[in-house]
Amino acid sequence: MKVLVLGGTGFAGRAVAEEAARRGDEVTLFNRGRRGDASLVGDRLAPAGLSALESGEWDAVVDTWSAEGEAVRRTAELLRGRAGHYTYVSSRSVYRWLAPGPLTEAAPLVDQSEQGYAGDKLRGEIGAAAFGGPVLLARAGLILGPYEDVGRLPWWLNRIARGGPALAPGPRELPLQLIDVRDLAAFVLDAAARRLDGPFNVVSEPGHTTMGELLDLANEATGGNAELRWTDPEVIVKKGVEPWTQLPIWFPPGPEHEFMNTAGVGKAVGAGLRCRPVRETVFDTWSWLQSLGQQAPQRDDRPRVGLDPAVERELLAEQ
Repeated sequence: MKVLVLGGTGFAGRAVAEEAARRGDEVTLFNRGRRGDASLVGDRLAPAGLSALESGEWDAVVDTWSAEGEAVRRTAELLRGRAGHYTYVSSRSVYRWLAPGPLTEAAPLVDQSEQGYAGDKLRGEIGAAAFGGPVLLARAGLILGPYEDVGRLPWWLNRIARGGPALAPGPRELPLQLIDVRDLAAFVLDAAARRLDGPFNVVSEPGHTTMGELLDLANEATGGNAELRWTDPEVIVKKGVEPWTQLPIWFPPGPEHEFMNTAGVGKAVGAGLRCRPVRETVFDTWSWLQSLGQQAPQRDDRPRVGLDPAVERELLAEQ
């Protein structure tokens, strides 16, 4: 295929571009050119910033935009009639927070006026309809893997690599749903080739891994120098630690955890979604981090994650 990737140098976009190239597709990257990898240069927020896309034809377009939805609408409208398929990499954040499960593609969505990431992603979905052809809305769950620029798995790997007693938020058997960015890339390219249309929850089946397996693998990958001290969720919450941000990936058992980790994925699995073992995700991410000197890139539109070492020491001392 001739594939146009809008972005292509960050996390999901880079994985899509690399997977498309691996398959032998002809890949065009459209971005601001700040990282040196751009076939076409433009800024979607600038006046006339889409001029480089005013000509050309593609079989598939993959759009990972996370800011204002109007940029998606303008781009989709401009490419209307000149591409065969449009994928918008959205998010399960478009679902109304704590909507009752199982969280299928028919679950209620946030209001269009919602501010922040969830609202931006929903407005991006709405804007993508301006394409006028088949549009895949890839509602990704927790995305991990090489090139991660949010910092969740990199933070855990770097913390565990330091060794010594390490806070491990329990329970060990807490089930997790996630998607390796490379599996997300494979799914959206396969879907584009088949001209799939509509929303799909793109995340592993519930229970793909557990908090225990994830951190045990992180310890194994980084040399096994950490002593994981599993800590009762109530102790952590009572301390005022914020799940998901201060302790990435983790929510204590309860409504938030259920919302984030029990999505219905039958539609995507039926359409060919396959998720690799979490061992590959953890070990490959660590290898990538080592190639960078263990300092992962950080998006400037996402808050930094991780637990203050002083708070961790306090929690460990109370055990």
